[in-house]
Amino acid sequence: YELFFEDAHKAAKILGITLTHRGKANGQPIPMAGVPYHAAEGYLARLVKKGETVVICEQIGEVTGKGPVERGVVRIITPGTLTDDAMLGAHQSSNLVALCIQQSQIGIALLDLSAGLFKVQQQDYDLNQLMIELARLMPSEILLDENIADPTLTEQLKQQLDISLTKRPNVDFNLNNAQKTLCDQFAVSTLSGFGIDHLPLAKAAAAALIHYAKETQKTALPHIRTIQLEQSSDFIALDPVTRRNLELIEPLFEHGTSLFQLINDCQTAMGGRLLSRTLMQPLRDTALLDERLDAIQALLQGFHEVPVRLVLKEISDIERVLSRIALGSARPRDLVQLRQACAQIPFLRHALQPIVSQQQSKLLVQLNEELGDFHDLHQRLMSAIVENPPVLLRDGNVIAEGFDSELDELRQIRDHASQFLIDLEIKEREQSGIPGLKIGYNRVSGYYIELTRAQAEQAPEHYIRRQTLKNAERYITPELKAFEDKVLSSESRALAREKMLFEMLLDELRQDIGSLQMMSSAIAQIDLIANFAHQARLRNWSRPKFSPEIGVSITAGRHPVVEALSKSAFTPNDTRLDFSHRMAIITGPNMGGKSTFMRQTALIVLLAYCGAYVPAQAATLGPVDRVFTRIGSADDLSTGKSTFM
Repeated sequence: YELFFEDAHKAAKILGITLTHRGKANGQPIPMAGVPYHAAEGYLARLVKKGETVVICEQIGEVTGKGPVERGVVRIITPGTLTDDAMLGAHQSSNLVALCIQQSQIGIALLDLSAGLFKVQQQDYDLNQLMIELARLMPSEILLDENIADPTLTEQLKQQLDISLTKRPNVDFNLNNAQKTLCDQFAVSTLSGFGIDHLPLAKAAAAALIHYAKETQKTALPHIRTIQLEQSSDFIALDPVTRRNLELIEPLFEHGTSLFQLINDCQTAMGGRLLSRTLMQPLRDTALLDERLDAIQALLQGFHEVPVRLVLKEISDIERVLSRIALGSARPRDLVQLRQACAQIPFLRHALQPIVSQQQSKLLVQLNEELGDFHDLHQRLMSAIVENPPVLLRDGNVIAEGFDSELDELRQIRDHASQFLIDLEIKEREQSGIPGLKIGYNRVSGYYIELTRAQAEQAPEHYIRRQTLKNAERYITPELKAFEDKVLSSESRALAREKMLFEMLLDELRQDIGSLQMMSSAIAQIDLIANFAHQARLRNWSRPKFSPEIGVSITAGRHPVVEALSKSAFTPNDTRLDFSHRMAIITGPNMGGKSTFMRQTALIVLLAYCGAYVPAQAATLGPVDRVFTRIGSADDLSTGKSTFM
């Protein structure tokens, strides 16, 4: 891949590659830089990490030998539209967010192309509230209407969030077109089933995401099949400072340990990403949380989390595989990962069977159903793809033998041309009765049957003279001509046939994309629940209770991270806050554990509202709508450093 002019300067600086030049423009040398095709992904990842958008142009026309081959843009890669594992860490999400503001209202939409997630909300426009929402959504790139009237918004976004802001044409956010764009995407006539009919700004933000995703991916988005309506009131509000101070996902210091790093022992990458999302958005609906806690309890009672996690360990990141299948960028090994996942489903069902048969957990019964049955798909992929295919389709030998007779024949010809010629020579000798008949090949004449001058008079009628030599005549037959055409083009035709069959397989899989996504989502949720059960057993955590009455009652609470990293025994503490006792003033010497105590209370509450067991002997929690923190700028609890507060 080559870059020219300003792009070459920029890439040379970011990637540390050589800047050279080729040709001249206006008498000046044209700056040029390049990266090898086979190593492009690594360079792409570095550019996108720096917030750059990369446009990939390739040859798209047939090579005819007459003039330049047609080139075109095949893909646009931006920080918010990543789907390749090479550019995204296993626990990273690439979240594209669009904001649509009018008067006193704002529509917010989120699209994660790599997972097929699509969510919207509409609320009163308040800058502080927006920052809280964006901290929860963790965007990688934000789309804004280029005609946006509020310059303070863009300034604030740039200051508070270190991410790409992309201005888009006003027409993408057009309220009148949004309805049609979304109805076309979901193949429905009305959006009432999604509950967003009455939210024009949410629809406009969602439509802007669809336009942008289609423009960057250069294809339809068959895996974006539904849209979820959210409200900020569904979640406990955590402002960006609180998220940082509580070290939920990232530690404050390089050598520190965050809550996510401590408790993420999910067996699949998609389970890990779901855990990250769950910790970032604690729920307020206690009925949903109790369902999750019932599932954890059911696993723990029979030690069922152990076999479940053993099966999950064999499942790859099929959430991303499915998005690449949908977008047409899947590689041969993606289908092998999907095949392996389909093979594990019966084992996963078997591991869940004791709980499902006794109806011990409503949630696990539902997830067991959603796993589906992909026996036929597994068989299809077993017969279609070789056991260990090459990384790239263009390397060939991806489609298994016996799947397609035409491909088998082309490979047979390619690999066994000499045997075919020996067989044909014997056959022609027998049929013509000429014992000295020979079949040969040269680069000028191609394949031929050679007879001596004396034998030439006995040549059968269907022999067509190709060349006359001094002592011999050379002939071609329709069968030999057909064989010649096949052999000379068999390599390229076999590759073309494989490509066609691979595309056909992807098309077949796209028909099943809805049920496959449901299976992938169920696996991620089972992984999350099994991980919570594993953590509870490993760390001696207990089930929290929820109460409608205001208050926080924690018996023998511990700070999960400090306890895990501490060499000495952790001293637990109780917390009692209720309607009559609403505030506690904590005093004590430096390094006495005041900050730790305050943070452990917040973390116990957050873990409970994520539907997990908590590091305490017992915990009863009333309704919680927000967590505030104000912690010294240089605190580092996990290594025992704290500022006086």
